[in-house]
Amino acid sequence: MTDFFTMEPGETAVPLPPGPVLSSGSAGIRRVHRFLLWAYDEAPRLVRSTAPGDTGRAAYVGEVLGNFDRVLLVHQDGQDLFMYPRLTARAPASTPHAEQMIDQHGQIRTRIEGITPVRRRWMQAADTQSREELARGYEEVQSVLSVHLRREVTEVMPAVDRVLTEAELKAMVQQSVRQHDKKFLVTYLGMVLATNPPDDRKAIFFEEIPALVRLGYRLIGRRMFRRQYAKLFPGRPVPETL
Repeated sequence: MTDFFTMEPGETAVPLPPGPVLSSGSAGIRRVHRFLLWAYDEAPRLVRSTAPGDTGRAAYVGEVLGNFDRVLLVHQDGQDLFMYPRLTARAPASTPHAEQMIDQHGQIRTRIEGITPVRRRWMQAADTQSREELARGYEEVQSVLSVHLRREVTEVMPAVDRVLTEAELKAMVQQSVRQHDKKFLVTYLGMVLATNPPDDRKAIFFEEIPALVRLGYRLIGRRMFRRQYAKLFPGRPVPETL
């Protein structure tokens, strides 16, 4: 089976700066990107799985999708503010790639902001027209996002690992984490764990997640995640986490 994070023909990576590897940023970004790939692959189907007139499910699904959107945009903003300026300053040859990644961030943000009013309208009315418009909107987001998430890992992150330290990347992640409600985070953590291979789950849980969030997940988050997954995907087995 081919790894999703594989460079396509004709694509080129940032020239690797000299020196040792300073961080494990590539591994961490893969974990976040796996969750985002799963979330936006499911988004159109979640919308279309809601029957016309079912405002209760539309409100629930729409809230979850809004949380996905916030996670994605906060993740991108953190990279734009903290990762890419340091990368281009320390590895100037990365500038064309960095500019392209930032431009793709803008394309994704524009698409999400464009469908946000549709999502809110659908949450209230659960009408057929809004449902299809929203589902198509999420398909457009996914089409740009899937290319971006792959290319960011394959083309940019090896150079990031050479020029940004583990402490700098951890600070970027923590800055993003602080922008989310703690109750949401403990449920979101379940989704990240569930969409990553078993070998990666311990690294996510013990290396990337603050201690208070880990405790919250063990106490209440795991149950919240299981309830949410079962409600989103009736009849599907709930995946394992930790």
